[in-house]
Amino acid sequence: MAFNPINWLLGLFSLDIAIDLGTANTLVHVRGKGIVINEPSWVTIDKRSRLPLAIGLEAKGMVGRTPGNVLVVRPVRDGVISEFDVTQVMLEYFIGKVHEQSVVPLPRPRVVIGIPTGVTEVEKRAVYDAVMASGARQAMLIEEPIAAALGAGLPIGEVRGSMVVDIGGGTTEVAVMSMSGVVASRSLRVAGDELDQDIVQYVRNKYNLLVGEGIAEQVKWKIGSAYPLQPEKIMEVRGRNLVNGLPETIELSSIEIREALAGSVQVIIDTVRDALDEIPPEIVADLMDIGICLAGGGALLQGLADRLTDELKLRVWVAEDPLTCVVRGAAFMYEDYDHLSRFLVGLERGSTHHNR
Repeated sequence: MAFNPINWLLGLFSLDIAIDLGTANTLVHVRGKGIVINEPSWVTIDKRSRLPLAIGLEAKGMVGRTPGNVLVVRPVRDGVISEFDVTQVMLEYFIGKVHEQSVVPLPRPRVVIGIPTGVTEVEKRAVYDAVMASGARQAMLIEEPIAAALGAGLPIGEVRGSMVVDIGGGTTEVAVMSMSGVVASRSLRVAGDELDQDIVQYVRNKYNLLVGEGIAEQVKWKIGSAYPLQPEKIMEVRGRNLVNGLPETIELSSIEIREALAGSVQVIIDTVRDALDEIPPEIVADLMDIGICLAGGGALLQGLADRLTDELKLRVWVAEDPLTCVVRGAAFMYEDYDHLSRFLVGLERGSTHHNR
């Protein structure tokens, strides 16, 4: 290919951005600067004009508190775009924020963005189109478990096998990798959001109390667990009594919340076990040395690594800063493009470039 001085200059002065477009949070990493944005994936919209009023942290703070003419939406559901226009506006806002931090005007950026493993061709195209429409010069897609494994520092290019379980807000991604290829993978739509819903349902069924998703999320982080705690914890929760319609405060214990989360936690464990059943015994032997890595926000659920270790008879460990693994892994693409570009997802044929 002939040398193009314009492209060379663009590459020299434009920003290389990695994005983890999550159901719960969107993270943006800028090459040379690190993670510059970590905000909730929420947008507040005026119903009449369809114009955005707030994005990110400010929008999440409005959940459950808006008047009738204002909608608070999460444009990404179960790891995929459910509201295309709103996602585009959100991405434009975050990319614009990155450019505002620069002293001089910059050309449009190159963007690497994570997507769940099990997405359809249409869903892939929606992510690609949203990134391009939000002002990117080039958009590249990488599967989230691959990005998470890179971000966690797993030796996915080596002959020995490694395994990552990436539990986000909308999806749980399981991947076993060896020699820069995926040996087995699973993607399920049971993750952080589902755990929040489990708590909402449990409190509703047991106490006739209606609590919001935000409260349920706080309960999950403060007293939620997958394994007995030492000591067990108690938390006060406020909501609306469904019988008399009045406000009410109750006390919840970590034992109750563990019971509420038990079904979804078991689904995640069974999915990991399914992936293990599919892999050759040589890779199982490798995993007995290296263990299984947990990434994503869901990895922070208390006792989850202990519970998985117990059930799977393999050491399970939590990656350093699990929330940022995907975006940090996606950012590695710019550091070693020649070797890592094989992990980029192809759009046309619906195939990934593994083992090319």
